[in-house]
Amino acid sequence: MTRPGLLSPCYNKNPVDNLTVIFIAFGLSVDAFAVSVTSGLVIEGLKARHAALIALFFGGFQAMMPILGWIGGTGFRRYISEFDHWVAFGLLALVGAKMVYEGARGGSNGGNKYDPLKLRVLFVLAVATSIDALAVGLGLSLLDVPILRPALIIGLVTFGVSFAGVYIGDRVGHLFERKVEVLGGLILIGIGVKILIEHI
Repeated sequence: MTRPGLLSPCYNKNPVDNLTVIFIAFGLSVDAFAVSVTSGLVIEGLKARHAALIALFFGGFQAMMPILGWIGGTGFRRYISEFDHWVAFGLLALVGAKMVYEGARGGSNGGNKYDPLKLRVLFVLAVATSIDALAVGLGLSLLDVPILRPALIIGLVTFGVSFAGVYIGDRVGHLFERKVEVLGGLILIGIGVKILIEHI
């Protein structure tokens, strides 16, 4: 079986369709949403360009990280192809469980100790909120899913969610932050279970 390229059509047996990718994208975007809400709390005189800048960083890194994870996964795919669905499930379950745990205990994102409009701060926050997407990229690599389409969807969803999150933070604060992070973790776990069941 040949390895699909970045843009190759998915195999017919592949369980990761557009709807599944959208759910994964929303699950991954909750960290960026939580930080965006927190950022909206501390920005004085919020403008649309402020929200767009934050969303661009978060969405851009969220799109880039799965590609990096996918590329890293291709090197050892042939050694674990018999267990790829278990690996994909494990990665998504671990990421989801971590998010549920952190959401249940209140998260770890700072409230007002940084200026979210500084490029250096934005870079750090964007990397921190997109690390989990590396694991998703690796999982998609193991399932022979071409990565550019999922990466684009993940980036666009994160952009929209982050843009909205900044304004929510400006208006109502972080009232829903914990619940949304727990929900995002449960979504990732659910997607992992779906992949596992469809392969078994």
